[in-house]
Amino acid sequence: MQSGKQVLVVADTSHSKSIARFRNFRMQRMEGGGSVVVVLYPGTVEQYQVNVTAQLIRSNYANVVGMIKGRTRPEERVVFSAHYDHLGIGKAKDQDSIYNGANDDASGTTAVIALARYFSKIKQPERTLIFVAFTAEESGGYGSQYFSRQMDPASVMAMFNIEMIGTDSKWGKNSAFITGYEKSDFGKMLQDNLQGSAFVFHPDPYPTQNLFYRSDNATLARLGVPAHTISTSKMDSEKFYHTVDDEIGTLDTKNMTEIIKAIAVSSKGIVDGSQTPTRVVEK
Repeated sequence: MQSGKQVLVVADTSHSKSIARFRNFRMQRMEGGGSVVVVLYPGTVEQYQVNVTAQLIRSNYANVVGMIKGRTRPEERVVFSAHYDHLGIGKAKDQDSIYNGANDDASGTTAVIALARYFSKIKQPERTLIFVAFTAEESGGYGSQYFSRQMDPASVMAMFNIEMIGTDSKWGKNSAFITGYEKSDFGKMLQDNLQGSAFVFHPDPYPTQNLFYRSDNATLARLGVPAHTISTSKMDSEKFYHTVDDEIGTLDTKNMTEIIKAIAVSSKGIVDGSQTPTRVVEK
């Protein structure tokens, strides 16, 4: 999908459930991008013929970015991020057609804003802090891809991507998971910094969902940055995920507050330059 090429994918029908997730991207593409056609078939395809038509509509998108310049290490950056887009207007349910995305990902955007306010009111950080609300995550991660190309990945010490923290995790309150936990010591570092606290950061309990490469941390992670997503989403049972019912009334804002506090506390060493996570490596 990110190659920019014209691609035909023939997949066995047993993969239909996984491939259905691509519908969420609505097959939107950047100008000049390629097309992807997926065919489900229970056997070997010997011959095929495909006719494709597409309507191209040009839209302009924008990331929203803020920065606190580092005092002694301004060239070293720490990113706090979330995406502010969702699915827009879709199929109506009980005359409601607006997909608000309260958990996905207004909850994460709220965390980024709260963290920006927090760090702006305390001692100036040693490293430069970048706070970004990405656009176009739901349509293919284009906002974060563009953002990631604007900086040298070697200058990014860590990325805290925050995605869907509005509901309790599978372990209950005062807990969250970190995607790609085994790919760097980022998660262990954060948990070590919470010693004496009731809060626990767990490894991703949904490895088959490939969440590490399904959110806005993915582009920088592929370049070696310890860029991880923090989430509480129960991916096997989140009943309001990508529905019109994902509204503010479904969020546990008290628990969200504790998660945001845990991120602020656990990130202290990375922010002040006393800690640096290892780079992401494939295992």
